[in-house]
Amino acid sequence: LLQVGHEPLPPTVGRNVLGRKVLYLPGFFTYARHIVEVDGKRGLFRGLTPRLISSTLSTITRGSVKKAFPLEDMEHVSNKDDVKTSLRKVVRETSHEMMMQCASRVVSHPLHVISMRCMVQFIGREVKYSGVFSAIGRIFKEEGILGFFVGLVPHILGDVIFLWCCNLLAHFINTYAVDDNFSQASVIRSYTKFVMGIAVSMLTYPFLLVGDLMAVNNCGLCAGLPPYAPAFTSWIHCWRYLSAQGQLFRGSSLLFRRAPMPAAYFPID
Repeated sequence: LLQVGHEPLPPTVGRNVLGRKVLYLPGFFTYARHIVEVDGKRGLFRGLTPRLISSTLSTITRGSVKKAFPLEDMEHVSNKDDVKTSLRKVVRETSHEMMMQCASRVVSHPLHVISMRCMVQFIGREVKYSGVFSAIGRIFKEEGILGFFVGLVPHILGDVIFLWCCNLLAHFINTYAVDDNFSQASVIRSYTKFVMGIAVSMLTYPFLLVGDLMAVNNCGLCAGLPPYAPAFTSWIHCWRYLSAQGQLFRGSSLLFRRAPMPAAYFPID
């Protein structure tokens, strides 16, 4: 709901760490309380069933691909003298992981589309997508087979960029920044990829946002029509629109959501 720009509650005045007045949009808990007031507790679980099926299909697909195309194990290489060897290992592992991720994304994406549309029906109080099987039939009838894969391209691009950036950055940091003679080197290396994952996920968030917006765009729901969004002709059109609006990271924060504030909004203290 945050991604499509649904802001049913007004911002509140607060102060940042420097003591300056700023506008803050409602955070996750306030937003969730509003959904409960409107829809009851059941409203918090819109789209849960297709999302669970999507996650299950993703896991099964990854396992099947991994079993069908096993990756030979290689010994851990950390010495700087073996940089080329270790880099080849990282490239091979990342390529294998990318293949699994792309396959699982393609298989699970139709259910992700249904899940997104079930969620955003909250905005217009619609009941167009009320069940998984009825939703499948409706999408196929109205949009054809391609309707199940709207928003797939930016999602895959985001996944691929995330994997390569995360793994390569972690490799170079572990190789050049962490000394093997350091007693805690193995511990530091075990956390490097995790930390890089958090950082890179923030940079690739716009791909996730664009993919999710395309999943609901122009599908007959209020969330996919003006004033929430124009009818995008492609995901690139959507990206350019969000970029021009300064909204490429909309919905990336759930707790501290700062709202744009006109310069003359508050009187000078």
